Amino acid sequence: MKLILRKAVENLGAAGEVVEVKPGYARNYLIPHGLAYVASQKNLERLEAEQARAEEQARRDYLEARRRASQLEGASVVFEVRAGEDGKLFGSVTNADIAERLNQGGLDFEVDRRIVQLDEPIKTLGVFNVPVRLHSQVEVEVEVRVERGED
Repeated sequence: MKLILRKAVENLGAAGEVVEVKPGYARNYLIPHGLAYVASQKNLERLEAEQARAEEQARRDYLEARRRASQLEGASVVFEVRAGEDGKLFGSVTNADIAERLNQGGLDFEVDRRIVQLDEPIKTLGVFNVPVRLHSQVEVEVEVRVERGED
């Protein structure tokens, strides 16, 4: 049975490919799970339309990420925290803290903590460049200053 794959299926093919499979596999798994269509002219046109919409949406997402990156370009946040004599913090600065501080800066969008790419919380005084990934192809660095606060 000939099918058009909507999504990539392991050991079978990539999205948009026309593949030949056994009728039972098609009827019982691929078609009910929305992974494939029967290969007809109408369904080929349908798949092309879906791919065109997906490409257009991906392009819009990329352009929106670039616009947001221009707002974050050169952004800097300052944290005044309690620290010991050796410069170690009594606590830490996390990606959620950075996102919250960025959101207070008057941006026209919300920075989610998950896009702040901080491997581990900041636990020392200093200046750190923290990447913010807005899109798979758009990343901007934000300067994070951790300074000793007044006790």
